[in-house]
Amino acid sequence: MAGGRRCTRTACGQVAVATLTYVYSDSTAVLGPLATYAEPHSYDLCGDHARRLTAPRGWEVVRLVPDDGGPGRRHDDWLALADAVREPAAAPVEDPADTLRRGHLRVLRDGAGRRPGAGPAV
Repeated sequence: MAGGRRCTRTACGQVAVATLTYVYSDSTAVLGPLATYAEPHSYDLCGDHARRLTAPRGWEVVRLVPDDGGPGRRHDDWLALADAVREPAAAPVEDPADTLRRGHLRVLRDGAGRRPGAGPAV
């Protein structure tokens, strides 16, 4: 489909600009920027349908406004994400003698050289 995803309203062929999801437990309809991927329980809406959206009586509509921080803001977000990924990678590697492997799982020993939950030292 050239031009991106289309509005999910019947007989509307406009390009979608917003995504609508429902939080049934809170009786809330959440309308936000177009989601990166189409989800089975969300609805993509064009600008006209997004502006005219109303909710049933007793429900609340939450409209999430996209952050217009500009390219600099998005660049900062990417840098923060990259830093968050780098921090665990830069953490010191444990001494293999302090770990016990069980398949793909690893049990860390406490400071006394016992396994956690093994009971008091004798």
